[in-house]
Amino acid sequence: MLEDVPRDPFADDPNDPAGELGAPDDPEPLTHAERDEALTDLADVEVFRSLLEPQGVLGLVLDCPECGDQHYFDWDLLRGNLRQMIDNGRPQVHEPAYRPDPANYVSWEYARGYVDGVIDTEESR
Repeated sequence: MLEDVPRDPFADDPNDPAGELGAPDDPEPLTHAERDEALTDLADVEVFRSLLEPQGVLGLVLDCPECGDQHYFDWDLLRGNLRQMIDNGRPQVHEPAYRPDPANYVSWEYARGYVDGVIDTEESR
């Protein structure tokens, strides 16, 4: 769903600097396993957001295997990237967060642990 992600700021711009890179290769479709994993991740993100956003968490920080840096994703961008991956086989190119405050983001592992803690607490009542 393209409406789930921010619009490319260079869309339809004849001076788009990425134009020099040429047209992107057509992505290979996701395997059934990759699609299932992305759908599971999307469901997880929705649960993470529902529990963590009211606590002031703006999104997740993920370690990038390509560059080794940490990337900060707000909830909408993360959700949009996963939808793009599911629908088109790859996420949409996006601008990284500008000067994110690391205190406002948590790792996937932290979010998973938080959800598990909430579930355990509810089950023990």
